[in-house]
Amino acid sequence: MTGPAAAVLRIERRFDATPEEVFDAWLDPRSAARWLFTTRSSEAHAIDLDPRFGGQWKITDHRLGQDYQARGEYLEIDRPRRLVFSFGMPQFSPEIGRVTVEIRRDGAGCVLELTQEPVPPGDQDGARRGWLEMFDGLAATVGR
Repeated sequence: MTGPAAAVLRIERRFDATPEEVFDAWLDPRSAARWLFTTRSSEAHAIDLDPRFGGQWKITDHRLGQDYQARGEYLEIDRPRRLVFSFGMPQFSPEIGRVTVEIRRDGAGCVLELTQEPVPPGDQDGARRGWLEMFDGLAATVGR
């Protein structure tokens, strides 16, 4: 007998910024440090991005007395339309997932669609809450 299957998480969000501004906020270390894998309770944040195909990325966020590390590799970079990277948080699981970010123009702004797969069973709500909180930070970073 096998356990429940891992899920796919999809989130769509509109931003009042150009696709280029939103895309660049994922890869520019100064912009990404303001929102990517950080929360309102963050006390310190270290970010190391090598934004090229095959480049590695690592973000360590210190909050509530503990370090949380996210890491991965850039698998596809097609500015400003599509970004794909592997994603893992070794303190929670040895599994490596995949995140796909697709951005399309929408009037004066853009719509971002994020797909994360797999999301372990029982972790979908936490993953959704985490991305939505990060997207609030992204909106503040790129907002006009």
